[in-house]
Amino acid sequence: MYPTFVRLAESATTKHLDLCQASVTLYPPIPLYRRLLRAHRRLPVEMRSLGDDYIKAEFRRHREITNPVHIMGFLTQWKMYLDELPRDPSDSRSFKKLDPTVYEKMSAEQLGQLYEFMHATKEIWKPVNAEQAESETKK
Repeated sequence: MYPTFVRLAESATTKHLDLCQASVTLYPPIPLYRRLLRAHRRLPVEMRSLGDDYIKAEFRRHREITNPVHIMGFLTQWKMYLDELPRDPSDSRSFKKLDPTVYEKMSAEQLGQLYEFMHATKEIWKPVNAEQAESETKK
């Protein structure tokens, strides 16, 4: 066995696993893409289709990027999104609001996309009481 393999095996077994550090690690693009799509399997059908389409489009758009800083930022943000996805989507406490400092850093185009996304999701996720009230007012 080569000495480098022995050193790698030793370093992997002697180090303790730090969960905070493990969640910070980045995945390569294709495994990250697969993990995101797998994580969406737990979501309701409407959210899953919207999320899957968005992920596929974003990864297609960034396929030809060569700037390492841009790639690291892209992968970091998607990893953060993966970490924030709720384990149980039916639990309303698992969703969190967007940090106000994030709004300040967004460009006008990003704010426009966020606004469109907000309206698209409002169409899908109307509360049950609101849907019943609409159907009763139409009668």
